[in-house]
Amino acid sequence: MQNVACVILAAGKGKRMKSDLPKVLHLLDGKPLVEYVLASCKKAGVARTVVVVGFKGDLVTEVVKPHGAETVIQQQQLGTGHAVAQTEPLLKNHTGEILVMNGDVPLISPRSIESLVEEHRRRGAVATVLTAELDDPTGYGRIVRTSGGLVESIVEEADADIKIKAIREINSGMFCFDPGYLFTALHRVDNENQQGEYYLTDVLRILRHDNHPVAAQKINDANEVLGVNSPEQLKLIAGLPVKH
Repeated sequence: MQNVACVILAAGKGKRMKSDLPKVLHLLDGKPLVEYVLASCKKAGVARTVVVVGFKGDLVTEVVKPHGAETVIQQQQLGTGHAVAQTEPLLKNHTGEILVMNGDVPLISPRSIESLVEEHRRRGAVATVLTAELDDPTGYGRIVRTSGGLVESIVEEADADIKIKAIREINSGMFCFDPGYLFTALHRVDNENQQGEYYLTDVLRILRHDNHPVAAQKINDANEVLGVNSPEQLKLIAGLPVKH
């Protein structure tokens, strides 16, 4: 893990939190959400961490800098792909894997981060998505695998037919990439969608189109990929164990 870098997405306001505080700075047991993610990355042995900040980025920077993290600013929130693209000046010469984590998933454990990188290497993949199996996967992108266990595609709920909707393995929104493939593919991502945003998942679609291997690592405990998008979700997560 010594040569692994991690990009943590922490630019959003989190409108559903009904607060002027950046979402990742909301407290769980007295500590900002993003600090849990930083702690897990450190314990997993991640060598370098870059946090993408946006809404009230100065406040987020104050919190993450003492943990040794670098920051880049996403001036406009134009999607997850756009957010990761802001790190290219810092990471374009990085030779190890690049993880992408969300700053609002405080339950993610160091072991799960390690397992994501291990599966990525074992499969010889250029990208690996962290997945979970849910009893009710409604609303999530579904993971469609090949017969060999690699990822064929990620199908969003709105585009899924009955057969795809029956799949319970979902996209967590967290990934491991080979750096050269990541930034090259990001340059090919467009925003021709209903939201007018640049999606990181389009990188996987581009890589599959180019016949590159994309893998998936299914997490043992689905609670670890739970994000905080509302006060209700924060309350729910507060009742779950943190495996740090």
